[in-house]
Amino acid sequence: MSSTINYQDLAEKIKQWGQELGFAQVGITDVDLSEHEVHLQTWLDNQYHGSMDYMARHGMMRARPTELAPGSVRVISVRMNYLPPEAKFAHTLKNKTKGYVSRYAVGRDYHKLMRKRLQKLGQKIQQHCETFAFRPFVDSAPVLERPLAEKAGLGWVGKHSLLINKSAGSWFFLGELLVNIPLPVDSAPQNDCGSCVACMKICPTQAIVAPYVVDAKRCISYLTIEHKGVIPEEFRQAMGNRIYGCDDCQLICPWNKFGQVTKEQDFHPRQQLDNRNLLDLFSWSENEFLSKTEGSPIRRIGYQNWQRNIAIGLGNAPFSEEIVETLRATLPESDKVVSEHILWAIGQQESKRSAAHRIEGLRLNERLIRSIEKGLPRDA
Repeated sequence: MSSTINYQDLAEKIKQWGQELGFAQVGITDVDLSEHEVHLQTWLDNQYHGSMDYMARHGMMRARPTELAPGSVRVISVRMNYLPPEAKFAHTLKNKTKGYVSRYAVGRDYHKLMRKRLQKLGQKIQQHCETFAFRPFVDSAPVLERPLAEKAGLGWVGKHSLLINKSAGSWFFLGELLVNIPLPVDSAPQNDCGSCVACMKICPTQAIVAPYVVDAKRCISYLTIEHKGVIPEEFRQAMGNRIYGCDDCQLICPWNKFGQVTKEQDFHPRQQLDNRNLLDLFSWSENEFLSKTEGSPIRRIGYQNWQRNIAIGLGNAPFSEEIVETLRATLPESDKVVSEHILWAIGQQESKRSAAHRIEGLRLNERLIRSIEKGLPRDA
């Protein structure tokens, strides 16, 4: 091992090693995020983090990577595609009897997979640089990963706050290695959102309150995953059949026509979670939930919130006697939080039953009127 290191050459090798490990792209940036501190503080002051107390607790550490890993001078940022093949986006969203699960969560949990790959990348670098120290992160520490990825050249932060890559859209995970060697840095790409506001308009709950600003308290992903307890009634109808996360802002983004299908088998759908009936999912016992979501990011929300989310989906589904009977049968054994959402769902279903009866009555009257006008017997 040479004591003199050609960092330019090493950087090129790191990018090559990263791709060999399955990362779609690798970029490098410095650790300076000072320009984001004002925006982060404003976001926290506006309480846009909702009940995610850890956001406020960590405060400005998110914009100061060196507080997280002292001695770090560079960040190696990576992205990995997760778009599954033959993803049934529109089909599942349109069919209100199905449960929509965000595309990133239909396969295995990405955290461990990516962390292991980053660990291997760090170990590979150590073989060529004896003074090298690193620390891997995959959505597991208070760090502003999207601004870092933007500075590292992996894409630009869109108006929905997600990273967009000009040739790959936004269907990818991010990860970082904080390192202590002065590698040459990449440059951020141009922001090509232009005047497009499609993501802001499509959001079911209007959670994108301004370009590049998301109020988590209104976001369906936050409500179905991060939020504990009762979901505010004002958002329940807008949630539709989205029972874990929401992809609407990505689905509408014109750059996602370049989305790339993942090569990772682990990110392919498991347990048919991309196309399951709400009633089937609601019928799972807690043991079935734990078993069928093993190795899935869904498991971390817990059985209670899973039932809560599906109850809302059932309330938003077309009227079905089976849905009403199932909800009523489940009510006695449900806890207080789930019960509140089941009662709401029953109310929604009953109102649809009444509406269906009114429509059927109108149709009968129309047929009667037409028969009278034609001079036919009334029972024709």
